[in-house]
Amino acid sequence: MMHSSNLQRLHSLDALRGFDMFWIIGGERIFHSLAKVTNAPFWQALSHQFTHPDWDGFRVYDLIFPLFLFIAGVATPYSIGRQLDNNVDKRKLVWKVVKRGLILVLLGWVKNNDLIIQPISEMRFPSVLGRIGLAYMFANIIYIYSGRKAQTIWFGGLLLGYWLLFLFFAAPGYPAGTLTREGNIASYIDTLLVPGKLLAPGVHDPEGLVSTLPAIATGLLGILTGTYLKNHFADALKKVRYMAIAGGLMVALGQLWNLVFPINKNLWSSSFVLHVGGLSLLLLTLFYYIIDIKGYRKWAFFFTVIGMNSILIYMSGSFIDWKSTTHSFFEWLLQLAGEPYNAVVFVFCFLAVKWAFLYFMYRKKAFLRV
Repeated sequence: MMHSSNLQRLHSLDALRGFDMFWIIGGERIFHSLAKVTNAPFWQALSHQFTHPDWDGFRVYDLIFPLFLFIAGVATPYSIGRQLDNNVDKRKLVWKVVKRGLILVLLGWVKNNDLIIQPISEMRFPSVLGRIGLAYMFANIIYIYSGRKAQTIWFGGLLLGYWLLFLFFAAPGYPAGTLTREGNIASYIDTLLVPGKLLAPGVHDPEGLVSTLPAIATGLLGILTGTYLKNHFADALKKVRYMAIAGGLMVALGQLWNLVFPINKNLWSSSFVLHVGGLSLLLLTLFYYIIDIKGYRKWAFFFTVIGMNSILIYMSGSFIDWKSTTHSFFEWLLQLAGEPYNAVVFVFCFLAVKWAFLYFMYRKKAFLRV
């Protein structure tokens, strides 16, 4: 059994990051294509879980984005934390964190708009990578300058403060506490502060500025988890037990809070942070138990290869036409498969091409580090 304080690297973290990215790079298409081809209720139900609800509510697909942010947080005590242990100057670390955060914001902007010259009013600035960058940056600055107790207070304070904002304010012309797309206070503030266009023009952006505040709490939860795994000298199995209990409790709390502040990914509501935070914790616990404690690593290699180059594969769609590449290599197989199953075969080929590219990069030890 491996004691986590001796782990130079949490192997489960690389695998979980890859597992998460797998769904982002096209894994969900497996269920969509099977649902379309078979019309079977089982595949349709799974396919439905891999779409986002229109506003309130939760589906499995909503977990993918916050899970990535949670994982980034878990890695912090192992990367930034190790440098703090070695007495690296805090200002140097903050600069490193800020730089990384801003690069992610920039990459997110490129992903949204491509490198096209256009008026600012036509550009969309909020992005998935931008949210990860900003939330990661602020969560890490809090980590660098405060202890575990203060981080926990920040976590609770951000969630409560965010809820109170909605409770007492709303967009002009709406009663306080309004949580609709048009009437909520966070989206309204975004329309005033965010340059360019929002995803729902003039109304709302799911990656807006204000809803980045509770996303910082998602990052902090990852940091608190990583600190516990790295520094706590409890027996590894005891850690698994405590993490599983904490995860379960958070899901339950999220469901309770949902009664007054609905679980909503669009607003990154406080109940959403607890719900997805609990699920992320449970997933990490499972991966940690199987991979780091039990030592079953081989099965996870497929995901690890993806996880080691997550930003590269996320950005690659802007520069590589994966669809054409897949057709170039596998058109013969699609012809053999014939209608309608060639659509399903295509998805597997599409994923295989992406994975082969990542495996090549992995073998060359070429990793896009931000």
